[in-house]
Amino acid sequence: QVQLVESGGGLVQAGGSLRLSCAASRRTVSLPQMGWFRQAPGKEREFVAYINWSRGTTIYADSVKGRFTISRDSARNTMYLQMTSLEPEDTAVYYCAAAQTLRVPVSWLNVYDYWGQGTQVTVSS
Repeated sequence: QVQLVESGGGLVQAGGSLRLSCAASRRTVSLPQMGWFRQAPGKEREFVAYINWSRGTTIYADSVKGRFTISRDSARNTMYLQMTSLEPEDTAVYYCAAAQTLRVPVSWLNVYDYWGQGTQVTVSS
């Protein structure tokens, strides 16, 4: 079993920045793909970003491309999501997810085996 713990959420004004962290309870070398998802009130959970842990390959949702950056630190077993130019539409609970094997499509919720508890991001206008 793997535990994922997110942190770094909070309240920020539009145009501001936040960095989310996702710490894994075991070595992330055994979790070849990880991702960030978000869920706004009354909406379905949606894909935000993906990273291939060994290659560092990344994929982003169109809505965050150019504003968000996903990265990882293997020594710390931690994944990050740097969010800039935040908009009120980015308000949501952000979840990190991990898969035990490489699966596609990476934007689908059900290809991931483990989920964090979520961290709230609120962007005020």
